[in-house]
Amino acid sequence: MRYFQLSIRGESHVAVEATEDTLVDLTAISPHARGVLDLLRTASMMGTDIDHVARTIVDRSSGGSTISLADVEDATAEGSGPVTYGLPLLPPEVWAVGVTYSDSMRERQAESDTPDVYAKVYTADRPEIFFKATPDRVVAPFNEVGIRDDSDWDVPEPELAFVVFDGVVAGYTVGNDMSSRTIEGANPLYLPQAKIYDRSCAIGPCFVTRETVGDPQALNVRLRIERDGAEVFNGTTSTSEMIRDCDYLADWLQRHNPVPDGTTVLTGTGVIPPPEFTLAGGDVVSIEIEKIGTLTNTVVVV
Repeated sequence: MRYFQLSIRGESHVAVEATEDTLVDLTAISPHARGVLDLLRTASMMGTDIDHVARTIVDRSSGGSTISLADVEDATAEGSGPVTYGLPLLPPEVWAVGVTYSDSMRERQAESDTPDVYAKVYTADRPEIFFKATPDRVVAPFNEVGIRDDSDWDVPEPELAFVVFDGVVAGYTVGNDMSSRTIEGANPLYLPQAKIYDRSCAIGPCFVTRETVGDPQALNVRLRIERDGAEVFNGTTSTSEMIRDCDYLADWLQRHNPVPDGTTVLTGTGVIPPPEFTLAGGDVVSIEIEKIGTLTNTVVVV
């Protein structure tokens, strides 16, 4: 099932998608359930899964708690309205993984004066894992993602993201790992500056359970970029191209490194705009992942 974090007249509610265009406000039915992490904690205590908890709450409804998803999306895109959605959850930490797709390896080799480091990581047992964002650097759908003012070559990176709870992958969302290729290409040791800055990460539009996604290594991914109303890039990949799966990455992340519940991990990109392309302020970036949804953000220079 898909879960959305709503703002209803300034109050935070969690809703579940009951049908293709209908959300059920779980908080209106059960006020203690105010977010995805609340539902996951309840499921853990009951020894069941989050979808079972949501269905139990919905079954208690006497009606009147349904909301049109299309209306919420329109209001969110316009930035106004009594009901909008935001981050599917506020992750206490965001981590990211690099060089999980062969295309990513080749692109990072091309931009670097030390290309061998990327080939070695691609084939190694230990993946490249780096810290990506604190909560205040994470941007919600239809908000502005950033490109650095001191960088001349900037790209979005469309990525499947997973959420860790009780040490395992609990579900998925869409992630955008904004990156400065200028800075990263100058020296691999500059990676933190290329990856971690104001508005450098976006996730959304929803949290989707493992059961709904099925095989996370068989999802189509599309990146679209528009400038002044015209499409300037459109590319696709599949998570089947990942050399390491999500459970493998979750295991490596947590070796000697406990992470808090809700930690979100971006799993790498297989869609890279050509070298002559760079983002500009005002561009609109849309990332669509099969079975999850579309994450849309506008670019701003920070």
